[in-house]
Amino acid sequence: MKPLVHDASARQRSGEPSCRLGANDGRKDRPGNRDLAELDCEIAGLVDRSTQELRRDWRTLHHTGPPLGLSRDLIIRGLADKLQQRAHGGPSRALKRRLRIFTTDFEKGGARSFDPGGALKTGATLVRQWRGRTHTVLVCEDGLEYEGQRYRSLTVIAERITGAHWSGPRFFGVSKRARAS
Repeated sequence: MKPLVHDASARQRSGEPSCRLGANDGRKDRPGNRDLAELDCEIAGLVDRSTQELRRDWRTLHHTGPPLGLSRDLIIRGLADKLQQRAHGGPSRALKRRLRIFTTDFEKGGARSFDPGGALKTGATLVRQWRGRTHTVLVCEDGLEYEGQRYRSLTVIAERITGAHWSGPRFFGVSKRARAS
């Protein structure tokens, strides 16, 4: 897909700059080389393209044709996502690896849900608003610190904050397996 070229002399009736696809100008699709307005304009322009043009653009960006039966709307969304990834960078290798693992686990076990888990790292800070007050917990090597005191579990801290029994990991929005080591 070719980057947009802004022509300052050509204006649409609404007064906005005209966006059209032009030559590549030798630019690489890397962050910093594209103006956000250009990217937004290019993505907005996808809607005005014919389905045949969208399929051709898909082949250019993905080096393969769009999956059979993919609706026009999903082709546009897929193209927009790819353009954004080229401009801003895609998901990290670590995220891709985790998603592959989750996909494999899901396909093997047929689980309807999964717990992404992960351990809390030393130095992490957990913040929770409760009844108009902000509560902060620091993850330390030997436990958790809340209001200057050390604790062995998030549940004890959640109970202290709420006055009722709560799952600490759930209260602070972390998985049950994400505990300080």
